[in-house]
This record gives sequence, C-alpha cells and structure tokens, in this order.
Amino acid sequence: MKPELLDALEIETAPQPTHAVIWLHGLGADGHDFAPIVPELRLGRAPAVRFVFPHAPVQPVTINGGMAMRAWYDIRNADLAQREDAQGILQSQKAVRALIQRENERGIPTGNIVLAGFSQGCAMTLQTGLRLPEKLAGLVALSGYLPLAESLRAEFSPANRDTPIFMAHGTQDPVVPLQRAQMSCRLLQEMGYQVDWKTYPMPHSVCLEEINDIAAFLKQVMNG
Repeated sequence: MKPELLDALEIETAPQPTHAVIWLHGLGADGHDFAPIVPELRLGRAPAVRFVFPHAPVQPVTINGGMAMRAWYDIRNADLAQREDAQGILQSQKAVRALIQRENERGIPTGNIVLAGFSQGCAMTLQTGLRLPEKLAGLVALSGYLPLAESLRAEFSPANRDTPIFMAHGTQDPVVPLQRAQMSCRLLQEMGYQVDWKTYPMPHSVCLEEINDIAAFLKQVMNG
C-alpha cells in the first residue's frame, strides 16, 4: 500500500524547476523551520530548484516524557543508538521515498534530487538515501547521525555508493554528541562513501559559514 503523502511547504527558486531538494526537519520542529534558509543559500545561477520541506507526523516521544510532537521516529534513550525505534524509522523511510516518487511524477528525475536533513532529519536522510535503489544528486546530513547502522552493510544500495555526502556538525552540540556523528562518518568512509566532513564552533544549530558550505555543495552537485 502506498504511504499517505506528507504535507509539505514548497518554495521554487524559479518556474518549472528541474531539480529538487527535500529537506527534513529535526525533532519537534516542522517544515517551516528551514524555509528561511532558501534565500540565504543564494543559489543564483544554479538550475531552478523546488525546495520541499515536509512536516513529520505528530507522535509521542519517549525521551520527552511521552509528549506528542512532530517526529520522524521515537527516541527512547539519550544514547540514540540504544533501543532504536526501527519500526518508526522504516515507516518514515517509506514516507520520504514517497516524496521522492512524487517529484519523479512531477518531472524531476531522482538524479536531480538532493536529500537534506537536520538532526532526526539528518538520520532519515542517511537512512533513506543510502538504501535508495536510484541514484540521488547528493545528501546533506546536518547535526545528526547514522541510524540502524548495523543493518546498513546488508541493506545499502550500490546506486548511491558514489553519491556525494556533505556531513556537518557543531563541536559544542549537547543534543547529538560530536562523537556520535564522527563514528557515523567513519563508518561511511570505511564503506567507501565520499563524505565531505565539516565541523563548526556551534551548538545544535546552523551557522552562516555552514550555510555557505551547503550552498557550494548544492551548486556543485546540481550543476555537475
């Protein structure tokens, strides 16, 4: 059964976009969280892009006392890698794949689509993108980590083995420890992925230098 399509905010940089960026927000946020970043990227001469900012479903989150909020999956433990919500992660993976398929149906091939995400959205970007059977233009993984890491070796798709990955993290992040992100990056590099790894002196957030680096990455993978 086809998953129900998530509601999303959409911003097009020009009419008839030929490329798309599907950007997944973090825990407790929504699609509006990263919408202001579009003008800051100053993509200029890049191809026309449709930015899609989906809203994750509302669900109880164990680590926040069971409070219902927008989340891609449940977080049961501050360790993040302990007692992972595999069912929730796989459900959101299907939802993200449905968004990619909708862009295909609107005339944008998977090879012109970038998956991007922050925190939980970063986890879903890596979870979905590395297992996708069609090659993506690139992956942007911000302030997050690789979920269900132990199953990746068995489940990865050769289609995205050479897909460029921009991975970035704050050195003062109290939410997703830098070490967790570094371990994820190391595993990906050991598996042969092309990871452009950056750190910035910031907490669990985004900074101007990082935005400029993301813009350079997007121009590179969309003009390539």
